[in-house]
Amino acid sequence: MERGARDDVETAMNTDWEQRYRTGDMPWEKGAAHPAIVEFLQREPMRGRVFVPGCGTGHDVRAIAATAVEVVGLDIAPSAITAAKSQPLVGGERYLLGDLFALPAEMRGAFDWVVEHTCFCAIPPTMRADYVRAVASVLKPGGRLFAVFYMTPDMESGEQGPPFGTNAPELDKFFAPYFTTEKKWVPATTYAGREKRELCRVLVRRSS
Repeated sequence: MERGARDDVETAMNTDWEQRYRTGDMPWEKGAAHPAIVEFLQREPMRGRVFVPGCGTGHDVRAIAATAVEVVGLDIAPSAITAAKSQPLVGGERYLLGDLFALPAEMRGAFDWVVEHTCFCAIPPTMRADYVRAVASVLKPGGRLFAVFYMTPDMESGEQGPPFGTNAPELDKFFAPYFTTEKKWVPATTYAGREKRELCRVLVRRSS
């Protein structure tokens, strides 16, 4: 995607997300961390530094903060970050206002985990390769990406998204250059209405 075209997409998307937080038009806001993330953390607590792109109001960040040394949640909507910061601290979590596609140099290779939930499905599909490069760039070699991919969103007739659906071959195409797949499964627990519409994966960052 040409830089100018991507800037146009980003400008429109940024304005939309902030407006939706301001008006309360947030169907993705469920009031709690994703059940599959909570279940995973019970089996495998995350250690080290964790990055959560598109963190929204921070429910997933706070669930992870109980097990990790440091959790950084990033969102492009100022109102989302304000809401996240208004909640009591659980542990070593902090929130940053910023653009996933323009991360500061100090974040490169700085994290042991990335947790994906609702960010990949929220961006325009034309930016998915950019998304993968961005999350790969913040991970240490051997670092892990835990993802809850929203595969088949429940859309109204004629609705285009976001959220935007995906499929397993597309995920393989985008992530394989940077990651190997450690495990994958359909989550047994999720939000009401998302049953069998999601896919969890644990991906390991390649060393080169």
